[in-house]
Amino acid sequence: MSRRHVEVTPELMLRAYRAGLFPMAETRQGDRLYWLDPEQRGVLPLDGFHLPRRLHRTVTDATYEVTADRDFAGVIAACAESRPGREDTWINADIERLFLTLHRQGHAHSIETYAGGALVGGLYGVVLGGAYFGESMFSRARDASKVALVHLVARLRLGGFTLLDTQFVTAHLAQFGAREIPRGQYRAMLEQAAIAPARWIATPDPVMLRAEIDHLAAASRTRS
Repeated sequence: MSRRHVEVTPELMLRAYRAGLFPMAETRQGDRLYWLDPEQRGVLPLDGFHLPRRLHRTVTDATYEVTADRDFAGVIAACAESRPGREDTWINADIERLFLTLHRQGHAHSIETYAGGALVGGLYGVVLGGAYFGESMFSRARDASKVALVHLVARLRLGGFTLLDTQFVTAHLAQFGAREIPRGQYRAMLEQAAIAPARWIATPDPVMLRAEIDHLAAASRTRS
């Protein structure tokens, strides 16, 4: 993994994502950003997403209200919070500022989950053509971030996206089918995804969205 200290602007950030790089800070209070370019890149194949039966029921039984781009600032602030097992974070003030600008410009999008009107889970990332670069997620209630991820994948599939970049593969993401691929393979996929005629769908037709989620569940059972 290589890291270089640079001055980051929203425009530079988009060029970096197109080249396969992404920025991180060392700590929440750190004042430096670094470009990361892992030799092994995490991706979550949109045609191989695993949706367990129990989670499918949670997604479809209206346990949570799910929205997109309603509270981007709230999502990134929650992702930056310390929590047990992760007292520090790579999201510093500059990262928040840059992503809020990208969101205002239409390049960054969030998924939110609510319970009783309170924001309890969500995720955010950058969109470039048919690629979605997932940055971070958080959960304050059982399965809240997982429900957000299912809705993200369904929206990406409906919008014609071809690449969901997770940067790294965690145990949390591996259960949904995330895997590592070599840097060269990732860049080849990114090159094609970046020019794909995809579109972000914040509010898809509810019938189409439900059908897509049900399809993900059915395909998961077929592969099991």
